[in-house]
Amino acid sequence: MLQKIARFITRKPKLVVTMAVILLLISFVGMAMTRINYDILSYLPPDMDSPKGEKILEEPFQMAATTMLIVEDMPAAYTDRLRAAIEKVDHVSSAIWVSSLAGIQIPTDMIPADVRDVFYSGNSTMMIVQYDTAGASDETMKAIEEVRGLCSKACYLAGFSVLIKDTKDLVDVEMPLYIVLAVVLSYVAMSLTMESWMLPLAFLMNIGFAIVYNFGSNIFLGEISYITKAIAAILQLGVTMDYSIFLYHRYREECQRHEDKRDAMVEAIRAAFTSLSGSSLTTIAGFLALCFMQLLLGRDIGIVMAKGVVLGVATVVLVLPALLLQLDPMIEKYKHPCLKINFDRLNQFIVKHRKAFSVLFLLLFIPAVYGQTHAGVYYQLDRSLPQDMDSIVATDKLKTDFGMATSHFILMRDDLTSTEVNDLTEKIRDVDGVTTVLAYNELMPKGVPDFFVPEDLRKIFKQGGWQMMMVNSSYATATDEVGAQLKEIGAIVKSYDPGAYVTGEAAMTEDLIVTADVDFRVTNYISIAAILIIICLMFRSLTVPALLVAAIELAIEINEGIPYFSGTVIPFIAPTVVGCVQLGATVDYAILMTTRFREELQNGKSCMEAIRIAANSSDVSIITSSLVMFCATMGVAMISKIEIISSICLLLARGAIISALISIFILPSLLATFEPLFAKTSLNWRSPPKPRRKKGDGAKGNGEPALSGETH
Repeated sequence: MLQKIARFITRKPKLVVTMAVILLLISFVGMAMTRINYDILSYLPPDMDSPKGEKILEEPFQMAATTMLIVEDMPAAYTDRLRAAIEKVDHVSSAIWVSSLAGIQIPTDMIPADVRDVFYSGNSTMMIVQYDTAGASDETMKAIEEVRGLCSKACYLAGFSVLIKDTKDLVDVEMPLYIVLAVVLSYVAMSLTMESWMLPLAFLMNIGFAIVYNFGSNIFLGEISYITKAIAAILQLGVTMDYSIFLYHRYREECQRHEDKRDAMVEAIRAAFTSLSGSSLTTIAGFLALCFMQLLLGRDIGIVMAKGVVLGVATVVLVLPALLLQLDPMIEKYKHPCLKINFDRLNQFIVKHRKAFSVLFLLLFIPAVYGQTHAGVYYQLDRSLPQDMDSIVATDKLKTDFGMATSHFILMRDDLTSTEVNDLTEKIRDVDGVTTVLAYNELMPKGVPDFFVPEDLRKIFKQGGWQMMMVNSSYATATDEVGAQLKEIGAIVKSYDPGAYVTGEAAMTEDLIVTADVDFRVTNYISIAAILIIICLMFRSLTVPALLVAAIELAIEINEGIPYFSGTVIPFIAPTVVGCVQLGATVDYAILMTTRFREELQNGKSCMEAIRIAANSSDVSIITSSLVMFCATMGVAMISKIEIISSICLLLARGAIISALISIFILPSLLATFEPLFAKTSLNWRSPPKPRRKKGDGAKGNGEPALSGETH
């Protein structure tokens, strides 16, 4: 079957490219129809209390999103007109200000102190704007834009939904720059080690097909996160470029054995499919491990990236051969001298001092593990954004003028007695860090029956058997203080209504902290276990997998420990994602060298000679692969103003280089030192290849393993 497909591709390359372009156009439609989710908190497990509370705010309260509008140095009449205009904006469910509660004719001094403290501070007043659609929905984003359009320069709009809106706008501006920079830098990196100016362009064109196919097929997921959108393309480029390099090298090799280039490509396709379907498994396993995160963002990234690797292999086997055959004359025409590096003397030194390098390997674990376990992470989502953004400026003003670093929303039964609600309110007001409490019973004079209360006012606080209370806090989100505060408030509320919920940005972030702490350990254990099993099957060995994974884990721990030694605090999601991705994507460096080492042993070479040959033949390949990964991600790390994205890309770029250095400088010594142990704990470690193994089955004609970056 594969042979027939390969012959069709090589005999009808123009038709294959045309079909690929048609699929490309269809995929662009899928991309346009895939929604992008900019709210990380929406990925919390739905069975937690804070997401349950958010659902009640959405329905029946129609308060899925809440923003605070600060108006400075403006007369009450202006603020009242602004409130009336805002209430007419589509999907604004209510705009709460003193005029909606008591009318603007009442002097400020006559307004109850508790209410006055909520809405006034010095020469500023605050309006609470609520929306009837989800905080990150397109409708809410449009409504926020319209509200901003109604406001003068003296107005500041704050809130988590506004933060999401500004994040969306920034990602939309930066995203094209990510792609352009990744492509340009990757082209430069490949041009250094490839002998044709046209060849890297052909590879990038093929990866472009795979990336668009991947993004287009996301329509079946319904939506993806903005983090996935930002990093998926560059990650797919970085981790799958090796596959294109291998196919081309195999093709050039087969051209020496076949008179017809099309027949040479048929053999290269067969070899590529056999080799890449196996070698891509570790990368896929690393991404799929993210799917086991409780935070559903991991599943989002994991599925998209695992799918991207599969599509990367598919385009290398099905599309790239047709592209290469079509572009072959131009590839030959635009040749140039490329970088040639000889590592023989370096590898002789490494092998000669293998015991010292093996000891260094063990010693490096001490600072690496210490740094990794003590590295600081933060969970404040606003901290990852430029501090001059409008939403951040407004949030800072909210903290300074009104003592509102964050707001909690309490949802409880509406059949609690007035006495119970009053007692509960007083207890919450006495909690450290609580600045104001806005509740139904605080707004109505005591003894006034519900049926005397205007319907518009009552539905703000009571809906569908629930009543809502808003608690403002001077403590910032994701701090120890707000965590203790939420715990105390939760205990108070539950003592009156065991079925009550406390929600809001701070409450959801606290659940995020608990979730992320578990996720980091679980995903790392799963990725390590999965890759150990895959390598065990590849080498039929009990000890080789342990050594290779240990080598890359050292690289990961060094990478994740650097922030501690540099005094840097990184976003919480970065180490979780990078731990799985770096292991899955760069363990191929170690597999490459180990495979060649085993082959040379099976060809009768001594241990020292085999490791020297393996290192010499693998080093350029490892450097090429790591450089592409580095260039694809480092550009984004340098230009992105969103620290969640820049931190993930910086860690991936640095991780690729560290993994390459460990593979080049440390791994040869370890392989030579532990070779006797491998021989005792592996099947056919030193035995010659079995007769049934055909040429091209995962190796080049000269015995080199599948993923090679050497040029010819």
